[in-house]
Amino acid sequence: MRLETEASLDRTLSALADPTRRAIVQRLVRGEARVTDVAAPFAMSLPAVSKHLRRLEAAGLLTRRRVGREHRLALDPAPLGEVEAWLREMRRFWEERLAALDAHLTGETRPLERAKRREKSMTRSKTR
Repeated sequence: MRLETEASLDRTLSALADPTRRAIVQRLVRGEARVTDVAAPFAMSLPAVSKHLRRLEAAGLLTRRRVGREHRLALDPAPLGEVEAWLREMRRFWEERLAALDAHLTGETRPLERAKRREKSMTRSKTR
């Protein structure tokens, strides 16, 4: 994995580690919102929410634009795609290792082929 991709992944996962920031992302999934609307459900000051927003912006998870005096926020899902790709890679890694362990324990001679068949069937079920 390239260093800039690793750094981006670290920023994204770090930003999503906080439950307040995850709640903000979940709110923005529904569409663009004003900063005050995003801050409303939280029992914290507007400056405290702004710190969370800056962290999400630094991770590339949200964009901000000004409309008059209002700041409008929108979700940018691109960094989530990087996380998804990394998780797929980790899943494939562990499925292969667990299939090899299973084969060793059961005496099967072709664990990787079985793991690949299982992965193909899971991929097909996701696209339906």
